[in-house]
Amino acid sequence: MHQPVTRPSSDQKFPPAINIIALAGFSAALSTRALDPVLPHVADDFAISITTAASIAAGFALIYALVQPAIGAAADLFGKARLMTACLALLGVACILGALATSFTGLFASRILAGIAAGGVFPVALGLTSDLVAPAKRQVAIGRTMAGSMTGNLLGSSASGIIGDFIGWRGVLVILGVLGLIAAVAVAAGFRGVPLTAPPKTNLKTLRQGYRTIFANPNTRFCYSAVFIEGCCVLGLFPFIAAFLFDLGEKSLSIAGIVIAGFAVGGLLYTLTVSRMLPRLGVKGMMIAGASIVGLQLCALAFGFGWKLQFVSMLLMGWGFYMIHGCLQVFASELSIGARATAMSLHSFFFFMGQTVGPLAYGFGLHHAGKEPTLLASAAIMVVLGLACARLLKQRAPTDAR
Repeated sequence: MHQPVTRPSSDQKFPPAINIIALAGFSAALSTRALDPVLPHVADDFAISITTAASIAAGFALIYALVQPAIGAAADLFGKARLMTACLALLGVACILGALATSFTGLFASRILAGIAAGGVFPVALGLTSDLVAPAKRQVAIGRTMAGSMTGNLLGSSASGIIGDFIGWRGVLVILGVLGLIAAVAVAAGFRGVPLTAPPKTNLKTLRQGYRTIFANPNTRFCYSAVFIEGCCVLGLFPFIAAFLFDLGEKSLSIAGIVIAGFAVGGLLYTLTVSRMLPRLGVKGMMIAGASIVGLQLCALAFGFGWKLQFVSMLLMGWGFYMIHGCLQVFASELSIGARATAMSLHSFFFFMGQTVGPLAYGFGLHHAGKEPTLLASAAIMVVLGLACARLLKQRAPTDAR
């Protein structure tokens, strides 16, 4: 019987191309959360509120989500590696344009362009990983790929706070732009001649069949709904972390960057422990435990402890988040074989739609209900989500499995 996950060993070996895919994810992830720690300074420079400045994060996530169906289709039609390389180049250009913006509108537009470009990297990287690695080893392989992205998130948030203290948020964007262009060249060269076990599809009829296969799978509605809720409750909080710290008297952007980076450190901890935790907990246990850890840390953040304890909470939240999210990614990779890039892009679509709604929902809740009730409500939702996923998601072979 076709199984999306089995009990992996800790000494598995993967194709060298996995390292190239991780590099691509790293480069794109650098810019995803890089502006979060410096948003208070962006707000000051353009004389806008922090809530308005936070709309940059919502706009980035929204356009990232909206391009996913098109990105997935393009990757399945024309080739995943080729599309990923072009998007890295576009991301570099978008970051440099943002650094040159003379108005908040211009900055916002550049982040929209960056969201389009970033949308062609991470989900396609997951699709490539799934093409190269058999289902029995896939969750660990995806964890390795995610390590690159989480390292990018870690450096993007922590380093941007430090750089922002010295040369400002514009300097952050210049550095990100240059790194994106370098990564595009490196990935293009690295993928030359790499054999893929699942060649890209070349006709629209096959693409339509892929969508039918995806949405015929009973796991689809549960998997995509779950990642939407994750994005809303967890990632939707990030644009407000620096403002929470400012309210506690911590005005340093470096401190805000370090606290936000704790989430990525927790994600890296997940990648180091997943091969040991999965055999012990199983998929259902991973989802329940991960969601429960996230819920507990949202409760801790609600009460405004000092930044060092908040860093620890963010670390544990990242660890718990990827415990459940990693399982959902494997289920998404098994919704279709022939249209895997499309399935993973739809997965990212719903995830980033959650990150679009999340800052708006948190902003509304913080304004009308206050910090503690809003975060406690999110904590309860995450615990329920973990229990629901464990009950409703089942291992099923896609109808186009070979």
